[in-house]
Amino acid sequence: MLIVAGLCRSVAWAQTARWPEQKANAWYAQQAWLVGSNYVPKSAINQLEMWQEATFDPAEIDLEFAWAEAMGMNTMRVFLHDLLWQQDASGFRKRIDQFLTIASRHHIRPLFVLFDSCWDPLPHVGPQHPPIPGVHNSGWVQSPGATALADANQYPRLKAYVLGVVGAFAKDDRVLAWDLWNEPGAHNAGSYPKEELKEKDKIARVTALLPQAFAWARDATPVQPLTSGVWAVDTSPDGAHLGELQQIQLRESDIITFHNYTWPEYFRRQIMWLKKFNRPVICTEYMARSVGSTFDTILPIAKQERVGAINWGFVAGKTQTYLPWDSWEHPYVRDQPSVWFHEVLHPDGTAYREAEVSLIRQLTGKH
Repeated sequence: MLIVAGLCRSVAWAQTARWPEQKANAWYAQQAWLVGSNYVPKSAINQLEMWQEATFDPAEIDLEFAWAEAMGMNTMRVFLHDLLWQQDASGFRKRIDQFLTIASRHHIRPLFVLFDSCWDPLPHVGPQHPPIPGVHNSGWVQSPGATALADANQYPRLKAYVLGVVGAFAKDDRVLAWDLWNEPGAHNAGSYPKEELKEKDKIARVTALLPQAFAWARDATPVQPLTSGVWAVDTSPDGAHLGELQQIQLRESDIITFHNYTWPEYFRRQIMWLKKFNRPVICTEYMARSVGSTFDTILPIAKQERVGAINWGFVAGKTQTYLPWDSWEHPYVRDQPSVWFHEVLHPDGTAYREAEVSLIRQLTGKH
């Protein structure tokens, strides 16, 4: 009952503080057309390995951002983690600042993600395990993990994390925006059947926490917009089958973000439906070649509609997301897939498909 009461108060407060449509659209009018990738350095298997002091690699980030700048990318979607704040708040804050300095040097403004419901439910700080051979994203971790999500006593710690990170950079124009929760409520029983919370329990807890996460972030009074990307969208005229989590995302977000890994005709239909909310629209995940989502088909539509486009994956590395999702059932150990799933570049910076990089340069005007 206390959680529900707190949720109601948070929702009411957050809704009054949401940016008006006019403010959101005025903000977007000041932005260049946003193009970038979901970014993790090739040497990191997950968010923790990217950011922890022992494995944070500014030189590698600088090099990879130079590659991104050369093809006209101007943003990157970058995942943080609550355990990093708990482990070393001061050091984490300094590393974020260093990261932003590197990004700014390359004219890249990151969109930071605070929470994530995808993949391993049992994150831990310290050394991370090596990639599982032949498996897509075999080390990515949830934030908060299942243990913290199931324990309401840890929610004040999560609040401190949001207030601490957003508060530290709330007036920093090097930050593009804040993505409060990636694919909230996503269930990973197929990949982590023993570790994952029961689906109904997880969804109920995330449903209660998501509006609070927005309220916590707004309490830090950021000048940047807040969002959470809808990843299962009912595009029927009345949205009658829209899930509760998606309703919260659309209701709370200052700007609308979404994920789409399918054919261009559905991508366009989803954009048209989301534009009915009269707010800026940015696609924060797309591009999975073997299931119909490619740069060649999606990026021209995004530019035509002035929808920001942030594909999954930049440089092939320890995340192994150039391998398809089905690698969890059929690891690509002996044979490689006929076509890369995600990623733009090989580890040495050469293009997987030169035609894709040329298209990105052409559409961003980076000749």
